[in-house]
Amino acid sequence: MPKMKTKSSAKKRFKVLGGGGVKRSHAFKRHILTKKTTKTKRQLRGTSMVDATNMKSVRAMMPYA
Repeated sequence: MPKMKTKSSAKKRFKVLGGGGVKRSHAFKRHILTKKTTKTKRQLRGTSMVDATNMKSVRAMMPYA
C-alpha cells in the first residue's frame, strides 16, 4: 500500500502537541484591522486549541501527526 499524504494546508496551520491536542492560530487578524476594536485584536493574539468537534477532520488531514 502506498503511504497516505498529509494535507499541505493542514501541516502549515496546525501543530500536534505531546498530549494529543492540536494547536491552532486565530483567524481574522491579517488585514482590515482599522475597523476592529483593540479588544478584538488583543484577544486574537496567541494560539488556541482545536475544538473536539473539529478534531476528527483535522486528524484525517494529518494521518502521521
